[in-house]
Parts: sequence; structure tokens; C-alpha cells
Amino acid sequence: MVRRLTAPLPLLALLGLGAAAPANLAVQPISRMDTPWWHQRFAEKQDEIAHGRYDLVWLGDSITQNWERRGPEDWRDFAPVWQHYYGDRHAINLGFKGDSTCHVLWRLAHGELEFRTAPRLFIVLIGANNFGHVHTDARQTYAGIVRIVDQIHARLPATQVLLLEVLPSIRSAWVSENTRTLNRMMVAEVRIGRPWLHLQDAGAALERDGAPDPGRFLDPRLVPPDPPLHPTTAAQQEIARLIEPTVAAILGDRPH
Repeated sequence: MVRRLTAPLPLLALLGLGAAAPANLAVQPISRMDTPWWHQRFAEKQDEIAHGRYDLVWLGDSITQNWERRGPEDWRDFAPVWQHYYGDRHAINLGFKGDSTCHVLWRLAHGELEFRTAPRLFIVLIGANNFGHVHTDARQTYAGIVRIVDQIHARLPATQVLLLEVLPSIRSAWVSENTRTLNRMMVAEVRIGRPWLHLQDAGAALERDGAPDPGRFLDPRLVPPDPPLHPTTAAQQEIARLIEPTVAAILGDRPH
């Protein structure tokens, strides 16, 4: 007897079976609420959003979450730099370690756009993890980033968005090529029809002579070391300095 395949159509699509093309995970809202620390952080951030007033939102992954780190080593003591640039700007950090575009989309759909008053600026830095465990390529990741910025605008039409190009890293040739391709796509396409969107390349903060500089990443200093992905405090401070003219212009305050 021949048994018929009875899997539901969405699963067939995800597996690439049948006529449907494989689904793009980069645009699918995916929860991480089964991860205890992530669940706790999400709940804490929801409480902050519910009870605070924010003009500036940093939205992203571990690079953004690192703004909350307080050493002990100076190369990962980020909090003083955050305080200098954003401490007086009613800012909130919505960075979650390990998040890809799919996880940010879930967060946006579950409360991270429910501000009491509309922020004046979102700074969005996302996409690096798409080239890791989610493993979506440049075109797929681009679709996820576009969906994120469009959802921010749909819910908060008066809010400006500063989208940062994906930062360079030293992980694999495939990751480096897809990072370059993704950034070229954003430069060519993402601002079309989006006057509220600003795009900026801050990758120079992690480069020397046009190539990623291992000394500007904290990962090789860990025990055991990891591939270079996360900026040191000095490099992240340089990112803040590079984007500061745009941030100050949008917020209408003094340059920090």
C-alpha cells in the first residue's frame, strides 16, 4: 500500500515540497519565548515601554544589547558611552542577543510598537544573525529588514527611522559576501518611496584600510575566543560618533 503524504500545506512549503516555494524565514515572525532569559528580558522591556516616554529607540540584536554591558574590562564597558550619547535623550534599548529579522518581527507584533507617545527616532541594526543559525541569504534578509522598517512606519508614521547597514565581521567567505550584497541592495533600493527612512554605513568603525580589523572586535578576547562579530567599546563608540550628526538633526537637539 502506498501511504499518502498528509502534512499540512504550510509545512510542505517550509520543507520545499510540492509546488510551493520554500518560505522565507526572514519575514516570518518567530518567538523565542521558550528561552527563559529572552522571555524575562522581553517582559522587562514591555514594562519599560508601558511606563516610560521615549524619543529614541535602538532596535536590534546583541550588538545593540551590548550597550547595557558594564565591563569589567574597558573593551566591553559600553554603558558609559550609551550614557554620553543617549542618557539625556529618553532612549530605550531593544536589543536581544541572537535575534534575527524574524524575531524582531515577532517582537514588533507583540508590543514593541505600543508606545505611550510616538518616539521621534528608531535606530535599527539587524541582519547579522540571519547569516548564522537562521541562514537566510542577502535577498531573503533584505526582505526581512524591509518588513521591519515598514511595520515601524505603519504603526508610527510620524517616527523617523535610521537604518544602519549590516556591520562587517570575520566569520566566513559566505557571510562576508552576503553582507556586502545586502548592503549594496539597501543602498540601491531601500529608501525608494520611504522619505522617513535614513540609511547609514557605520562599518568603517570596524575596519582598517577597507577590511575588517580583528582588533576592533571583542570576540577574539573572550575565553574561549569567538569569530570577530561584536564591536569593542571603542568601535561601538565610533559607531555612535559616526551616526551622531543624523541623530542630532532628527531629534533637533545639540550634537553629543
